[in-house]
Amino acid sequence: MFISIIVILIKFMIAEPSTERRHGIQYKWVALSNTTIGTLMASINSTIILISLPPIFKGIDLNPLATDSFAYLLWILMGYNIITATLLVTFGRLSDMYGRTRLFNLGFVIFTIGSILLYLTPGKGSTGAIELILFRLFQGAGAAFLFSNSAAILTDAFPVNERGKALGLNQVAFLAGSFIGLILGGILAVINWRYVFLVSVPVGAFGSIWSILKLKDNSRKKGVQRIDYVGNTLFSGGLTLVLIGVTYGLMPYGSSVMGWNSPWVIAAFSSGGAMLIAFPFVEARITNPMFDLSLFRIRAFTFGNFASFLSAIGRGGVMLMLIILLQGIWLPLHGYSYASTPFWAGVYMVPMTVGFIVMGPISGALSDRYGARFLATMGMVISALAFLVLSIIPYNFTYLEFGASLFVLGIGSGMFAAPNTAAIMNSVPMDERGVASGMRSTLANTGQTISLGIFFTIVILGLAALLPSHISASMASVGVPQGIISVFSGLPPTGSLFAAFLGEDPVKSVLITLPPALLGNYTSTSWYSAITASGWFPTTIAPAFMPSLRLTFYAGAILSAVAAVLSALRGKRYVHEDRETTPGASKSGASIGDGSHNLNSQVPMPDGEGKAAQDGITIGTGSANGQK
Repeated sequence: MFISIIVILIKFMIAEPSTERRHGIQYKWVALSNTTIGTLMASINSTIILISLPPIFKGIDLNPLATDSFAYLLWILMGYNIITATLLVTFGRLSDMYGRTRLFNLGFVIFTIGSILLYLTPGKGSTGAIELILFRLFQGAGAAFLFSNSAAILTDAFPVNERGKALGLNQVAFLAGSFIGLILGGILAVINWRYVFLVSVPVGAFGSIWSILKLKDNSRKKGVQRIDYVGNTLFSGGLTLVLIGVTYGLMPYGSSVMGWNSPWVIAAFSSGGAMLIAFPFVEARITNPMFDLSLFRIRAFTFGNFASFLSAIGRGGVMLMLIILLQGIWLPLHGYSYASTPFWAGVYMVPMTVGFIVMGPISGALSDRYGARFLATMGMVISALAFLVLSIIPYNFTYLEFGASLFVLGIGSGMFAAPNTAAIMNSVPMDERGVASGMRSTLANTGQTISLGIFFTIVILGLAALLPSHISASMASVGVPQGIISVFSGLPPTGSLFAAFLGEDPVKSVLITLPPALLGNYTSTSWYSAITASGWFPTTIAPAFMPSLRLTFYAGAILSAVAAVLSALRGKRYVHEDRETTPGASKSGASIGDGSHNLNSQVPMPDGEGKAAQDGITIGTGSANGQK
């Protein structure tokens, strides 16, 4: 795939731009290559941080077991997604008003500047962590420009009968980037943690130049529009408060292991929820709303988006939970040092990427011919079955069964993603594609953040209930003195788990902090050797961790099953196209649907789209809410 992209780039870098190229068969590949670079770069950076946190924390001299380190960890992990999710719809509407490629180009520039700032992070300790968080938020704003416009640009550039294939390739790049980030982060962080951020700079600079030179705006604007300040404030502000509430709900508060009862968290949810509830009522009364609520009258748009939202909640936190399983339990049990587990966890997650890469383009191409409903629905059914299989695998599994389950989960995700995205983008009018793409991405990113909140809550509560007793019993069985047992039993559950996630030996990290008077001369005793052995911590934490992990898999299966039902309810294939794209047609709105709609006329489709029409798609008069 990457060799093909390079060939396409070289071919068009030396070509002279012309009107024919912009609108002919060649321009669509320019658009695909450009949006794929942006999507790949942004998705790599969404996960590269997962594997790179251990050397990053060491590089800025931050102790992973310190009280405030968990808060920094959560913000570094989730801040990027929060800022991206809250800005996507706003940027999508701005792109409909001012041009998609213009804002897409701006996204490349902002993202590149953010990468440079992250590379140059000057601070140490808490100051360095705060700087990293702020620079990640800035970088996330650039990613929001890229994500909100990629699907819309591809939908503008490709004819109806090729959009599924194009969006499939683009989404393969997105998921492939997510897993490339895991491996690349492990490799670069070993050399220098700053290289994790520097790697995006040349890619971002090249993408910026490439998009400015070659990418053209094929969108059509409604005319003079005004920015909906009230709607933007309500939606972005409300969503930001809700997602910040999720983040702080995961942090300890007072004597509680989590912060869901914190007055700040309750206030964030209450005020954010009130703003989101007010949003549709305000939008219905505004002349130029931020988001055209009538789009939700389109069945393909509504059911496709909510299926994507539930799918994102179901699988969004799974990657992190599986990485914790590998780093904290399975890899140490199989002889890997804690320092090496971040890299190898990324390697052992590759089968999921392979499954998605195999199925993504195939399902996208098939959806061009047969529609999205069957493929997307079966994708979610397969994902639900894969979650159920993962729920019965023991913690000391054989890798073949684990890798096969990940591969099947990747197959299911790939079968769902491209057809579902194509169906959503095909269903909306041309001048609404930017905001529609933004809403689609917002729901997906919000679902992923909510997923992390739900899955973290399940795991942390489970560990808080079970881990102290398991540690006490295991230590007592090898003769550990009661004073040291009390220290370990009193540690917050997040401390030991995330020490392993950050590549630290949890037991040794605690023992070196004990005062000499308490530790005494125990380093030569048999119990000291027993609890510092590579297999002691994994076998101790596993009985407390696995019930919670299985519960997250059950939740993923249920959510995937509900997403499958919603996908099946999307109706038959529906494609909205503007009549002015049809030879001899008037400029009034029109829809492409199937025979289930009240269609008053049929006309041939241009630019090779007749094939799609022969496969059961017809064009008729309609509006943005043509499928109800």
